Amino acid sequence: MVCIRQATVEDLLQMQRCNLLCLPENYQLKYYFYHVLSWPQLLYVAEDYDGKIVGYVLAKMEEESTEVHGHITSLAVARTHRKLGLATKLMTAAHRAMEEVFGAHYCSLHVRVTNRGAFHLYTETLGYKIHEVEDAYYADKENAYAMRKVFPTGEKAAAEKAAAAAEKAAADKQQPAEKAGAAARKGTKRR
Repeated sequence: MVCIRQATVEDLLQMQRCNLLCLPENYQLKYYFYHVLSWPQLLYVAEDYDGKIVGYVLAKMEEESTEVHGHITSLAVARTHRKLGLATKLMTAAHRAMEEVFGAHYCSLHVRVTNRGAFHLYTETLGYKIHEVEDAYYADKENAYAMRKVFPTGEKAAAEKAAAAAEKAAADKQQPAEKAGAAARKGTKRR
C-alpha cells in the first residue's frame, strides 16, 4: 500500500534519490530545501509500506507574477510504482493546497515535447492546456510545452475581470453620448 502525505525535511534525500532515478533534470539538495522551507504546504510524497519514497511532487508559488499561481517544479514516480494513479494523487494534492492555502488561480508546468506519457497525464487526466511552446527550454535544448491548468477560483476571477472590463467599456461608450446629449440640450436652452 502507498500513502500520499505532505513531505517533511526528513524526506528530502529520498525525494532527491527518486528524482535521480526517474528524471533527466536533477536538482541540488539545496533546491529541495528552498522549496520545503518556502512552500511546505506544496510538497507531497508517495510513501510505500516500508517507508520508502516512491514518488513526489515539488511545487512552488510564483512570486514574480501579477497573477497568483503555482508551478510544478518536478513530479516523479518510481518505475515500479507507475500506472497506479500516484502521479495524479500527488498533483491533485499540490493543486488543492495551491488553491486553498494560497488562493492560486492556476498552476503552470513545463514538459518535454517528447514525453508522451507525461503529456497524456497532464492533458487527459489533469486538464492542463498548452499555453505556449518554449524553444530549447531544457539543458539538452529540447523544447518544452508550457502548460496551465486553471482552477475554479481562477475561472471565477477571469469571469469577474471580463465582466468588469465589459461594464467599463459600456460605461465609457455611453459617457461620450451622454456628454454630447447634454451639450446639445445646453445649446438649445433660451436665454
